Amino acid sequence: MALPQDLLDILACPQCKGELEYREAENALLCHACRLRYRVEDDIPVMLIDEATPLED
Repeated sequence: MALPQDLLDILACPQCKGELEYREAENALLCHACRLRYRVEDDIPVMLIDEATPLED
């Protein structure tokens, strides 16, 4: 199940407050400014900086 658009519209990176890109196939929200990936578990974004993983090149 995809995240609802109204939720995606209000989510921001907790570190830089920038835009996030939702990748449904990866179950993740990506912040390109901070180069971090926030996972989505059971349709709930885990927006904890300490649990984010770095984006790979």
